[in-house]
Amino acid sequence: METDMNVNKALPTHNLSIYVANRPGALVRISQAFSLRGFNIESLVVSPGALGDFSRMTITAKGNQEGLEQIIKQCTKLVDVIACREHSDEEVVARELALVKVAIDPEHRELVLQIADHFHAKTVDFNENSLVLEATGSSEKLDAMVNLLRKYKIIELVRTGKVIMARGDRQT
Repeated sequence: METDMNVNKALPTHNLSIYVANRPGALVRISQAFSLRGFNIESLVVSPGALGDFSRMTITAKGNQEGLEQIIKQCTKLVDVIACREHSDEEVVARELALVKVAIDPEHRELVLQIADHFHAKTVDFNENSLVLEATGSSEKLDAMVNLLRKYKIIELVRTGKVIMARGDRQT
């Protein structure tokens, strides 16, 4: 019998950009649209838009296409939502930031620093027992770096979630 976790991995990942008015409760109403359709939000980033009274939400979620279309329709009907769009990976610039605190000992310090260098990560904190790496890039790049660092002891890991911007003249 297949577990819910395995079923969720088989579902496609969707990137949504939602432009909203800065009003209390907007995030709750939008997240309810996902919950009602059985979508799990994998990452959510909210940041100020170019105009101060508005924010941009970037939501990455897994689920079927039919459910996603209903979520987009439902979100578009919300008073606070100005625009709600799905974006394919090909039509956007997508980046994520990760901070990784790794326990290090003198024997493995150089190996951890080589991994950091390979992924163009910056060392933002360094002491005799640990270091903190800052890396940006695609989710896949960060996944690969974290997987290599798992050979050593990862003390903490914080990731922002994906942020996206439409390429060229397209609207995000």
